[in-house]
Amino acid sequence: MLHFLGDEFPAFAEALTHDPVRGLRVNTLKLSAGEFQKISPFQLGEKVAWCNSAFSLPPTPSDGKEPGKHPFHLAGLYYLQDPSAMSAAELLGPQPGERILDLAASPGGKTTHIASLMQGKGILIANEIKTKRLNHLVVNVERWGAENLVVTNETPERLADHFGAYFDRVLVDAPCSGEGMFRKDMGARLDWSEEMVAGCAVRQTNIMRVAAHLVRPGGHLLYSTCTFAPEEDEGIIARFLQEHSEFEVEALPQLAGFMPGHPEWSGLGAQANSLRGAVRLFPHRVSGEGHFACLLSRKNGPSDETTFPMRRLKIPPSDWRLWQAFREETLAVDFPSERLRLQGDRLYFLPEEIPDMKGLRVTIPGIWLGNVKKERFEPAHPLAMHLRTGQAQNILSLTTNSREMAAFLRGESLPSEGTPGWTLVTADGWPLSWGKRVQGVVKNHFPRGWQIYS
Repeated sequence: MLHFLGDEFPAFAEALTHDPVRGLRVNTLKLSAGEFQKISPFQLGEKVAWCNSAFSLPPTPSDGKEPGKHPFHLAGLYYLQDPSAMSAAELLGPQPGERILDLAASPGGKTTHIASLMQGKGILIANEIKTKRLNHLVVNVERWGAENLVVTNETPERLADHFGAYFDRVLVDAPCSGEGMFRKDMGARLDWSEEMVAGCAVRQTNIMRVAAHLVRPGGHLLYSTCTFAPEEDEGIIARFLQEHSEFEVEALPQLAGFMPGHPEWSGLGAQANSLRGAVRLFPHRVSGEGHFACLLSRKNGPSDETTFPMRRLKIPPSDWRLWQAFREETLAVDFPSERLRLQGDRLYFLPEEIPDMKGLRVTIPGIWLGNVKKERFEPAHPLAMHLRTGQAQNILSLTTNSREMAAFLRGESLPSEGTPGWTLVTADGWPLSWGKRVQGVVKNHFPRGWQIYS
């Protein structure tokens, strides 16, 4: 890094001795950043320069309130994320109504950010190849409550074979050596080696070769990493451009503190001057950790994309009646019947633009509304996360700092008089989970794996 940064190296080295920067990004599908400021239970710092919906956070809460353990976090009002990592979704530039693929999505920070920018319109597929990483992605996607999101557990190759050049935008947040995370992750420091950098570069090259086939003509591919290693940054893009003449670098905005890409660092010569259109984020220049991003656009040309009309599957009349009875008794919002699909005993609300995905490993095809049981319909937690204020008829409103809230998050039932049946439990009015009121007691249906208080 001394070789690469020259006079800037002392400032870089000194920045690595500081605490990592933390950020909070508001779920704008549920409320605006300004609205969250008014109800925030803890101190917020300045707005993140490149993300209007995000704030910096103090390194350690001065008031003792940890944002990751607050009921608002469980209610999906915000995502805790390194501010530099927020740059990727913003630079990708997703638009409502587009087809977008996040190829390596876990744990879901960039996926949820893209979903917010899409405003629930279009189709967003979040893929994670490693099954053991799926749970983090699923929990974060369910918390977010976006109606246009699908989660898959596939290899890039199988996705490319299935879809072809289908997507308007593809994000490759590539597995990397994690040098940009050294300040916040001791494990990244201990795992690092020159061999690891070389191995990551091979893996990244192969991923990008496949990703190229998923972008439609006129579409965009954003490559990002959280490493400083040129072999994994400019080197990958330079090699990609040599192999894919149908792509070109689209210059990214050089915001305050951003450093342009350095083609001369790639080791492949400085001839690819377009690489200066990439951006690097360094901890001594911005309030965040290390990051790299490069936006590639595919030139217009003949399209080889395939269309995928969604298969319409009828729901058995008896199951439909159970769902309708639940909806009429419990909800104050409708779900278009043409977007409902029953898989086993699970009823899902599918994205409006979902393609036929037969043959792919689909973990989440849409919002899981609930399960059709014998003679009853039982709502699922993702339905509660999808609902907005005023969209349920029976409410148990808990204040976030109350004993009742702490008890509910421990899995306890609560005394509560009122209308029997399914009840939406809220945190200061924000949907949190389900309970079922029976004889003056609301039985707890908060997911066991989400119980974080002892």
